Amino acid sequence: MNIVSGPFTASVRRVLAHPGHQAWLAGVGGSLCILLLTLLGNWQQHALLMAPFGATMVILFVLPDSPLAQPRNIIGGHLLTTAVGFAVLQLVGVGPLSLSAAVGLGILLMQLTKTTHPPAGANPLLVMMSRPELSFLLTPVLAGTLVIVLFGVLYHRSLGRSYPARWW
Repeated sequence: MNIVSGPFTASVRRVLAHPGHQAWLAGVGGSLCILLLTLLGNWQQHALLMAPFGATMVILFVLPDSPLAQPRNIIGGHLLTTAVGFAVLQLVGVGPLSLSAAVGLGILLMQLTKTTHPPAGANPLLVMMSRPELSFLLTPVLAGTLVIVLFGVLYHRSLGRSYPARWW
């Protein structure tokens, strides 16, 4: 179901048909989503933004039909790999082997749970190198991914696109 209908939809579809416009729309979508995360985070006085979300924008707005861009993958992939980073950090600390093992374990678990989301592969490194509080799992990871998915749904549907291809 499209949010927008009528003559506006026909105009949007013509714009979407041009490859150059697709690039602009993807860039605008990613920019607006990061802006929203930043403004909401400032308003709530809790960070809703982390570096891997920049790469999530590329997948969500350039390849919205990809399995990697679906809500299960965005939310599940980020949560899972962040948890892996915390677990490895607590169990063995930070070192070359633990950093590499954490990334490999994150990849393995994303594959097994069908939550593969490449930007989330950076999360174990982020957690282990910055050593945030455990609440990092909730804010920015969970809260941020929920905002990202909701924004992605509204943005794509406002352009007459069907997103997500599947919810979970």
